[in-house]
Amino acid sequence: MTSIVLGINKEGNFDQLDEKKSKSLSALWKAAKTSGQEGETRVFYAVGDSSDHVAAVSLGSVSQSSSENEKAEATRRAAALGARALHETGCSDSISVDSMLSSHASAEGANLALFKYSLKAGMKDKERIQVNQLKTNTNDTSSSGLNWETGTIYAEAQNLARELMEIPANMLTPILFSERIVQLMSGLENVTVQVHDENWAKEKKMGSFLSVARGSDEPPRFVEVHYKGNGGDQFDYAFVGKGVTFDSGGISIKGAEHMDLMRGDMGGAASVLSAIRAAAQLKLKVNVVAVTPLTENLPSGKATKPGDVVVASNGLTIDINNTDAEGRLILADALYYATSTYRPHTVIDVATLTGAIGIALGSVFIGLFSSDDGLADQLKEAGEREHDRYWRMPLDPLYCKKVKGASNSDLCNACGRPGGACNAAAFLSFFIWGLNEKKTKWAHLDIAGVMETSDDAYDVKGMSGRGTRPLIEFLRINSK
Repeated sequence: MTSIVLGINKEGNFDQLDEKKSKSLSALWKAAKTSGQEGETRVFYAVGDSSDHVAAVSLGSVSQSSSENEKAEATRRAAALGARALHETGCSDSISVDSMLSSHASAEGANLALFKYSLKAGMKDKERIQVNQLKTNTNDTSSSGLNWETGTIYAEAQNLARELMEIPANMLTPILFSERIVQLMSGLENVTVQVHDENWAKEKKMGSFLSVARGSDEPPRFVEVHYKGNGGDQFDYAFVGKGVTFDSGGISIKGAEHMDLMRGDMGGAASVLSAIRAAAQLKLKVNVVAVTPLTENLPSGKATKPGDVVVASNGLTIDINNTDAEGRLILADALYYATSTYRPHTVIDVATLTGAIGIALGSVFIGLFSSDDGLADQLKEAGEREHDRYWRMPLDPLYCKKVKGASNSDLCNACGRPGGACNAAAFLSFFIWGLNEKKTKWAHLDIAGVMETSDDAYDVKGMSGRGTRPLIEFLRINSK
């Protein structure tokens, strides 16, 4: 038995198949009284004197004349819906998926839709369903250089980010996370990993980062992943990912309800690490370094207290008036280290930083703050291509003034609820080497609002891993 996912055009034709199967499926589709709405799905058995199981999914009004982004998203959703339908009917261990209007998007949709994380007995080692490209009579018409293989790598990268975010915090402490990173990057060409301990962070005078780590008995780690796909020693890009492996809020402790979700507060680290791994797998001609400060944020007799003042690695003093605004504290030292050490022309940080961004944008868009219009436009283009979209938020000097003027220290880490996401971005801007001199372009991506997702096509209920595919596409756009 073969399990197949097919896209069907608005005329109700299956042009991908031989004439006999095409006529058989077209008749079955019409007999099922379908309306032709995009995403409408039917599963047919023993099609055309064969044992094939076929999930047919309508592409609606989207066709070859539609825009590339429209074709990609319609395909992504159709492949996902078809793969889900076959899985729910107990299909075999493999599915063959039609390229439809974009082989890249088809591979993404099917692989993302079939992701599952489970620690249940008997489930952990179960083979995942293999997704293959269906060989058909039609060809993928995309001229972008993307194909089935790239789509598979993009999807596997997001699935890796999902998995890392789902792992319980006791199974992914800073040390265990750093060990997993080394394992994940092993064997990749032009990739090296450096794992730094607490003493190294002290030598670098990372007082802001270490102030968060103080409350936990789990030692922090600071990880660097270097990918030099374009030769030479200069890094053009730096990614910085927030890596709080569990966030209780510290002394400013969170409420108990849903605190378990804070295992995913390292989603920024998961995203940038998965993206740089994918860049290496794709052999992109780009040099990029990813840095991730890893720590827990817990209350204890050693923990930082509200009102404490710490000194960051760039010498600025920070009044910590809320220990639950810890993400910006670890990012501060990481951003300064990445930009002052490697002098990239572009730095992008990714973080589940503020609940405020979720209030502003919900779970539809990722919050984008940027010092540079060109960089913001490139990121938005990458997001549109992958339909994991950004909405640009204001990065205004008045927010910086608010962050500076709230205490007797140089900065405060939390300045009240109004404009919370904007205040957090403004805080981070003080730690970008070369920003004021326009030597460094910077973007901050707040993914807190999209940390989780509900079931819908290629979105699987749980930790989302969102923000990963657009980062890969951004690097691909800029690959030489």
